[in-house]
Amino acid sequence: MTSERIRADLTRSGLNLIGQALSIFDADLRLAVANRKYQAMFDLPEDLTRPGTSFEDTIRFLVLRGEYGPQPDTEAAVALRVEQARAFQPHYFERERANGRWIAVEGAPLSQGGWVTVYTDMTDIKRQEALLRARSAELSGQVLENAERLAATNRQLEATNTALQEAQRILTRTEAHTRQVTEMVPAHIAHVDTDFRYSFSNRRQPLIFPGAASDVVGMTVEDALGSPTFALLKPYLDQALAGEAQVFEITHPTSGRRIRIALTPDKTRGGVYILSTDVSAEVQAREALAHASKRSLAAQLTSGMAHDFGNLLTIILGLQTRLAAQDLGPDALEDVQATLAAARRGASLLERIAKISGPREVSLQPTDPAGLIQDVATLARPSLNEGTILDLDINLPQQELLLDSGALQDSLLNLILNSNTAIGGVGRIRIMARANAEWLEINISDTGPGFSDEALKRGSEPFFTTKKGQGSGLGLSMVYDQTKLMGGTMRLENCPTGARVILRLPRRSVIRQMVLLVEDDDTIRAQVRGQLTGLGHAVIEAASLTEARAMTDLPGLSLILSDIQLGDGLGLDLPSALPVVLMTSLPPGDPLRNRATGQVLTKPFTPARLASALAQAVQEST
Repeated sequence: MTSERIRADLTRSGLNLIGQALSIFDADLRLAVANRKYQAMFDLPEDLTRPGTSFEDTIRFLVLRGEYGPQPDTEAAVALRVEQARAFQPHYFERERANGRWIAVEGAPLSQGGWVTVYTDMTDIKRQEALLRARSAELSGQVLENAERLAATNRQLEATNTALQEAQRILTRTEAHTRQVTEMVPAHIAHVDTDFRYSFSNRRQPLIFPGAASDVVGMTVEDALGSPTFALLKPYLDQALAGEAQVFEITHPTSGRRIRIALTPDKTRGGVYILSTDVSAEVQAREALAHASKRSLAAQLTSGMAHDFGNLLTIILGLQTRLAAQDLGPDALEDVQATLAAARRGASLLERIAKISGPREVSLQPTDPAGLIQDVATLARPSLNEGTILDLDINLPQQELLLDSGALQDSLLNLILNSNTAIGGVGRIRIMARANAEWLEINISDTGPGFSDEALKRGSEPFFTTKKGQGSGLGLSMVYDQTKLMGGTMRLENCPTGARVILRLPRRSVIRQMVLLVEDDDTIRAQVRGQLTGLGHAVIEAASLTEARAMTDLPGLSLILSDIQLGDGLGLDLPSALPVVLMTSLPPGDPLRNRATGQVLTKPFTPARLASALAQAVQEST
């Protein structure tokens, strides 16, 4: 038996020892716990004392039995008390029951919602009060006896109240402990009722679903997450409410994050328990591993034969060039030209295979995405089928972003030409660009036949093609890899008009800083200076710790990038109120490196890694 089960049994046993009746209803007006005295006092049937019992059903039973006196309209009386319960307020009152006994009713709200109510039988005390009033002339002989009985009753009541307070304290502490544990979990834990309304939440929803409210108790799932997300969740919620546990993944429409969700039916109270976790990094790592494996296979397949194949192509090109220079007939010359074209295509294919199987590096630089898209359209239009129209729908802020402009330009050109080939004749290609706080999204759609089911599943795989020998199968794979290198995602889908490819890239704003670069190696300093200026930053250089100390208070200086080990000291010792990013060749775990408290770059680093570290340092300092 678990410790939680033992604790629950102990609590229930303690409540049963209390001489007063006690009930606790939750925020959904359903019974959470009650002791045996509660059932005995109101002579309730067993089914009205089980956890999950509706408050409305209990009130209806009591009204019909006459607990509240004659009621001309039963349902109206029930509705009135249910409405009072929904707007619950702390209270204390005494009332006479239909059986002539008196009870005191005291209610107090709970922090999570709902309330605890204590019912005390006051019949003996009321009789004593009546006796005192009716027999005032005969009090002399009975005052002492009645006073003693009253004192004994009060002592019993005080002892019971003490036990009740202790039980309430244990319940409150257990509730607080449970909430603290759930709020430490990096996942959203919740419960929704049959109307898809949250009855519990550990306030971690914004961590998983960016933009969602943290306090969602009382809200519906649709109100908390929005209609698009709710539309994705509802089929699974319906199945869970029908009693089938669900585990599935969705892509959050707003943020693009990949969310894994587990739904467990609540067979006691009804509704569904929800566990949501962000698995974006896991999915990206899984996809990257799969593509890396395919690229590795491509490299293994080509590395052994690429050299010999290249030599063969060189010989073929040389021979055919010599033949083309001779006086050949029209038919023979046409054959020679076709052979040359095929050989050149083979050389081009070898080059593309080398690119997809070899190492690559992202190169971020300040870029106007709207201008880049317009330039790509200008380059692509002359290559489109006659009559095919390329439309632009660009709604982007007038702001430069950190992008690998070359990779993005290549990707867009590739996708436009793929769409043109898919259309085959006259059609329309549309590029739509939008941005939110986190992402730059570019959609390329066409009026072609759309993707086949196999293409939707395998379109990003190296060498997969549907062009029946006319394509290399490397285009979409290269777009996928370039997008992933920039930290983005690529999705293939069909739309009402044809095919659509959605590229989503991180929105990295260009924050231009005046950076003090501290590095005692001239060559490294020149290289890092080039990376900083390429990212749009102004640079002031220092070749030593002494020189840098004299510059830390320069007007306009906003950030320091320093090597840890300098010829005359340590970059760790730079006195400055500015954000500091350190760089070093020391491995992680080195004692000197461990002294650093902020961002640390391991040499050598890429412009993308540098841009990320600088942006993080600025963000942490604000």
